[in-house]
Amino acid sequence: MAEQLSSDRGRASSIDKFSVVSNKGGDINLSPAISELKYYESIREATVRMSIVYNDSGGSIKGKSVLEALPLVGTEKAQVKIKDNNDNNLDLTLYVTSVDPLLEDAKKTVVSLQLASKEHVRNQLVRINKRFDGKLSDHITEILTNESFIGTDKTLDIEETQNNYNFFGNNKKAFYTCTWLAKKGVPNTTSPGKTAGYFFYETSKGFHFKSIDKLIEQEAKKKLIFNETPDNKGASIPQGYDGKVLELQSDNSINVQSKLESGTYSTRVVLFDPFNCVYQVIEKNVGQTESDLKLAGKELPQLNNEFNEAVNGFTRTTYMLKDKGSLPSGSTEEQIDKSKEANFDPENILNQSIMRYNQLFTLKKSITIPGDFSLNAGDAIFIDIPEAGGDKKNQKPNAEVGGLYIISDLCHYVTPDRCLTKLNLIRDSYGRKVN
Repeated sequence: MAEQLSSDRGRASSIDKFSVVSNKGGDINLSPAISELKYYESIREATVRMSIVYNDSGGSIKGKSVLEALPLVGTEKAQVKIKDNNDNNLDLTLYVTSVDPLLEDAKKTVVSLQLASKEHVRNQLVRINKRFDGKLSDHITEILTNESFIGTDKTLDIEETQNNYNFFGNNKKAFYTCTWLAKKGVPNTTSPGKTAGYFFYETSKGFHFKSIDKLIEQEAKKKLIFNETPDNKGASIPQGYDGKVLELQSDNSINVQSKLESGTYSTRVVLFDPFNCVYQVIEKNVGQTESDLKLAGKELPQLNNEFNEAVNGFTRTTYMLKDKGSLPSGSTEEQIDKSKEANFDPENILNQSIMRYNQLFTLKKSITIPGDFSLNAGDAIFIDIPEAGGDKKNQKPNAEVGGLYIISDLCHYVTPDRCLTKLNLIRDSYGRKVN
């Protein structure tokens, strides 16, 4: 069990270093002047981001402000070291992407800096302009490591796909290509036609390419509780929990029309094969795949039986030409032999990923906890929420919405006197499931 966190640890962390290096040479440590720092990660963002606000009273460098003397014009390198109150460290190298003076007068200047990882800047400078053959997950690795593209030396956590996919880069940006490929990936842990869909994102630990089911089946990194009982600086946290949630907000909005239009429960794909002019219609519904999915809870939402006929049919239609013979691999003879093979399998991938992405955002919650730099986007955490009403001294955990969640978005918020972590949590199903 990890060390328990108490609400008292929402107090300040330490910004040990925030050194900005001028593009012309020279550097300055801005950490004493920072009034606010926010660090962001998301499974829907290709790179990490950071924003800071610092106060400059002038005279920092040869009688001039940092903005003038360094000068700050963008793409400056920043070395950042931050520590929370559990001695978890964030050690990052970021680059300035935006400089915004918020206040300028005779006495001081207040400046906001936006920063991102080196790969974010690199992504704006390169294009994917070659052909890729083979396993889809290998394409992600090559785009990230090839010096002609992103050329990162960071740690890669790439989950292997079971399907191949051949394509031309068509001069697209690297991260656009990676997220485009993510929708076409099928994990090795399932049989074709059951599930599909990956997320491509960066955290402080490196780049990740993970399937939805793999995210859900991981062990919870922290187990937290939300209640109205004071924790007495950690002394009263119930046994078995790592800490307490300071604030909780639930997005309980359920829009049936939106769910049906997006194809959360049932879809139809209309395929046309130009080789033989065969027209094919394939319908998929959640009842055909639920038993093969990795669920965070016990079951997917159950709709009214009166509408089973519609849900077992389709509520969203996609159209596609079958991709046959466009980019077969191998020698000329091998390409001729493979000319009638499909490059992409829309019957078993296209609508499966549409349904799975939409299912994952069925339950959404936002929580605030004491600053914890050990957590990352994509991690799983377990939260217990008490049932509404009843005996407050002997509250039972909510059996429907408590349990395992995936961190979709993360923000560490640091000021001179506070350090908090806000998490957006998502999951695909209802029912508190305990291992």
